[in-house]
Amino acid sequence: MSNIMLKELKLSASPLAFIFILFGAMFMLPGYPVLCGAFFITLGLFQSFQTAREANDIVFSALLPIAKSDVVKGKFIFVCFIELCGVVLMLISVIIRMTALADAGPYRANALMNANLFALGAALVIFGLFNWIFVSGFFKTAYKIGRPFVIYIIVSFVMIGVFEALHHFPGLDALNAFGTDSIGLQLILLIAGIIIYVVMTVLSYKRACRLFETIDL
Repeated sequence: MSNIMLKELKLSASPLAFIFILFGAMFMLPGYPVLCGAFFITLGLFQSFQTAREANDIVFSALLPIAKSDVVKGKFIFVCFIELCGVVLMLISVIIRMTALADAGPYRANALMNANLFALGAALVIFGLFNWIFVSGFFKTAYKIGRPFVIYIIVSFVMIGVFEALHHFPGLDALNAFGTDSIGLQLILLIAGIIIYVVMTVLSYKRACRLFETIDL
């Protein structure tokens, strides 16, 4: 499995997948929907799938002396690696905003979602949606990428809109907490986001394996 991961990193991956990890730092931007950073990271991953498709990477991988499920596993490990690199950068941004910049004027005056632990959990949900809708959807044909990505775009931006709007509803202002305010709730929501990400990713992997086994390459 280490070899198939190295193949993904060195041969299949688009440089944009690594460059777009930097969009995780969008969690530092005031007055901007921070969850778009998670979307841009998945956009870099989409470019990797597009590059790999044009190079017939899936056919090449299937010809290797490995099981079809290992081809799928390699893609999922690569995707999760990029996503978690983005999460680390987001987490660093969240820690800075919840400590040193907790009382900074531009953040306090921001009407949009604050970059806190809830936002980090929400970003993980966006990543989970990408894995479920796009990555497993890709393995339905192992070639067509447009339709699953368009569906993912629609669903992800609907969810971003929902997450951005939640703290404006009565009684939900704690979702937009600054610093260590409502830290217990924030931690619970982050853990919920982690669980949702893990469950969606595992189910996506199993679905992708089932779909890929039915394809005659």
